[in-house]
Amino acid sequence: MNFASVRIITDDVDRLVEFYEKITGVSAERPAPVFAELVMPSCTLAIGHSQTVQLFGAGSAVAANNHTVIIEFHVHDVDSEYKRLKPFVDEWVKEPTTMPWGNRAMLFRDPDGNLVNLFSPVTAEAIKLFSGRH
Repeated sequence: MNFASVRIITDDVDRLVEFYEKITGVSAERPAPVFAELVMPSCTLAIGHSQTVQLFGAGSAVAANNHTVIIEFHVHDVDSEYKRLKPFVDEWVKEPTTMPWGNRAMLFRDPDGNLVNLFSPVTAEAIKLFSGRH
């Protein structure tokens, strides 16, 4: 089994696509106006309009209502990413901080309120843990 993607359901696909293109530096593929994918070497972030929920079952997902999932990106340097992203991230949850498990991390919310974590391993143990991952 291969992990394929994480999909965010939104009422405004264009707004979220623009936001995540800025965050990741990846241009989205748009096979339909109600759907987009940001394909990266390690994962794909899919963004679907709330209209698509009916295809899976009415009410199976609700836009801008996530309170349990954190979307995480492994980056080279959290502090430089913080400086780059600060002008267009509206809601910061945690500025760059070294966590007890050895990652330097920052958390913010996307325009729909989804929690996003950018992190870099900084301790020897954390660097070793992530050395084989992309």
